[in-house]
Amino acid sequence: MSQPGTLSGRAAPAAPRRSRLDRRFLGLVAALAALILLNVVLTNNFLTLQTIAVNVSQVAPIAIVALGMTLVIATGGIDLSVGAVMAVAGALAPLIFLSGWGQASPALGLVASIALPLLVAAACGLFNGMLVSFLGVQPIIATLILFISGRGIALVLTNGNLQTFSNPGFATLGTGRILGLPVQGWIALALALVVALVVRKTIYGRYLLSIGGNERAAALAGTPVARVKIATYMICSMLAGLAGLIVVAINSASDAARVGNLMELDAIAAAVVGGAALSGGRAPILGTLLGAVFIQLVGYTLIANGVPDEATYIVTAAIIVIAVYLQDSRRRT
Repeated sequence: MSQPGTLSGRAAPAAPRRSRLDRRFLGLVAALAALILLNVVLTNNFLTLQTIAVNVSQVAPIAIVALGMTLVIATGGIDLSVGAVMAVAGALAPLIFLSGWGQASPALGLVASIALPLLVAAACGLFNGMLVSFLGVQPIIATLILFISGRGIALVLTNGNLQTFSNPGFATLGTGRILGLPVQGWIALALALVVALVVRKTIYGRYLLSIGGNERAAALAGTPVARVKIATYMICSMLAGLAGLIVVAINSASDAARVGNLMELDAIAAAVVGGAALSGGRAPILGTLLGAVFIQLVGYTLIANGVPDEATYIVTAAIIVIAVYLQDSRRRT
């Protein structure tokens, strides 16, 4: 009779996999600690509250989008439309609270300017999910449709113009402070906790990981594959919509051509650096959060030390390549 932990026991394969995950997470923590130490030495005023607040403000939208991207990647998919969804949500909000009825009833206009863009974002996710689940379109192609058309929709909504506004209630979403830190940082932290609990403690979370691990086996086991995928793409788009609202609130302006621009790159980078496997089956939420912080600090370090902003895109792309290579080499090993 085999004992747990022996080669013939059920639990034996789990230990090496857990060990690999732990090493990957500890490696990210070590890299992040080294980056922080480097900034302490090289970057002036790095540990001041103002600098910390600036970094939290900038990383929060990345982290929020990356949480949704992690869920999509866990199914074995990808979502290239998150930046466009941010632009659509960011374009809708000012149109709503600056409209006639929005100004006539400011409280209702404020609620609607948050709720309606999120509903539209959910509809975008529904569109992506249905293309992937019912029509069998590859995720990269399905989401490429909104990647292209979504920003066009946002530009049409705003006539291609920059929308500036002054709405203290809405601006709180981007400029409010709690314990001296930006409110969007607390929102990102709360969402990470909720998503982590959902993945670890709910049936949806088990379905999600089983689909990414082996979709055919999950379907044969009775997993509602189509519904789980659609729900996942909707969650991802809603989180992208929320990030779009936050970015617009931070700037008190909506620029459909720039809101969410290249956000899909940062979100994928944060998820992959955090330990998500592009082949699916893993949703390391805490790792994604730390990955987003790492990506943000890399960019901040370069800019604060005189490197041109454009170079950060090259470095981010290089980080993705390295992370994917390391994942592939571990899998081969």
